[in-house]
Amino acid sequence: MSQDAELLELVKALTQRIDGLEIKIKQLELQTEDVPEETLVAIAAAVAAYLGHRAKRRQRHFTTGRSWTSNTRNAQHTHHPLYTR
Repeated sequence: MSQDAELLELVKALTQRIDGLEIKIKQLELQTEDVPEETLVAIAAAVAAYLGHRAKRRQRHFTTGRSWTSNTRNAQHTHHPLYTR
């Protein structure tokens, strides 16, 4: 067999496999049940960890200012982003 004939056979086999998979996908039924939020968070964390995102633990730092308003004003003027990557 020539190389072109082999490639043609491989393409035909792959096309048949894809057609079979498309038929199976169309036959699947979608579940309408609500997924609990805890499950979604666990799945999202697993996917993020698999893709290499490292979660950062953050702790609230309290400043020693004169009052709550001055602390808030200072925090707003520093313009630090909440989350950095």
